[in-house]
Amino acid sequence: MGTGFWAGIVIWLISLAMAIPFITQWWWMPDPITALGREIDRAFMWTLIGTGVIFILAQATLGYAAWKFGRRSGARARDMHGNNKLELIWTSAALVIFVALTLAGFSVWAEVRFIEQRAADPTPDRLVVEVTGQQFVWNMRYAGEDNKFGPVDFLQADDAGGNPVGVDRGHPDGADDIMVPEMRVPVNKEVELILKSKDVLHNFFVPELRIKLDTVPGLVGKLRFTPDTVGKYEIVCSELCGLGHYKMRSFLHVVSAEDYDAWLQEQAEFL
Repeated sequence: MGTGFWAGIVIWLISLAMAIPFITQWWWMPDPITALGREIDRAFMWTLIGTGVIFILAQATLGYAAWKFGRRSGARARDMHGNNKLELIWTSAALVIFVALTLAGFSVWAEVRFIEQRAADPTPDRLVVEVTGQQFVWNMRYAGEDNKFGPVDFLQADDAGGNPVGVDRGHPDGADDIMVPEMRVPVNKEVELILKSKDVLHNFFVPELRIKLDTVPGLVGKLRFTPDTVGKYEIVCSELCGLGHYKMRSFLHVVSAEDYDAWLQEQAEFL
């Protein structure tokens, strides 16, 4: 058995070892907690299946070629130059695959990115939470009992005093605004996040939501989701934002409507 045989075996074994984690999913993503997250997972799986099949076929062919045409095998590969027919076939096949995958995931991508402009204040059917990234914490603001966010004046920002974003407490709309370090939302209710940054570029990411967005200084971003699973989920910053980036984390608590109302009442008592 020559070196070609062993080279083919090594190629096949490496390819199999690389494919096993994806096939068995023994180390995988956490379960999604929104209908949109499950759609994203389906689009991801179709992409993974398509690229996985191509990868396996390509590596199997490469291993076979190494075994078949190895130095001691005696067989000789045919040398080809400029085969227009083959080039047209594999270019067309790649085009069809990529276009199909793009169309399959476009509606999911558009649902996240194309968000119509609506009033910034909450409604009975929609909870709005303002999220401000700051080295190295997340600041969550709720509109309070009047369902109106108060104006912000950064000259009034006071981290030690519990007002990190500078809410104008003297304004009627800002007097009841609630500032907390962790997010709490009711299950099965649409949530809209207003994303801002106090200093540098951050990125709001909850793995179970399958969506994330940069928080950019001077700009306002929006994310929407409707959680359908009660639980506690980690919020991380997935943009390198400084030496303390590794500890910039918070939590998203998805609770029942009753628990959410009780929590909101409890927070209002501290104002």
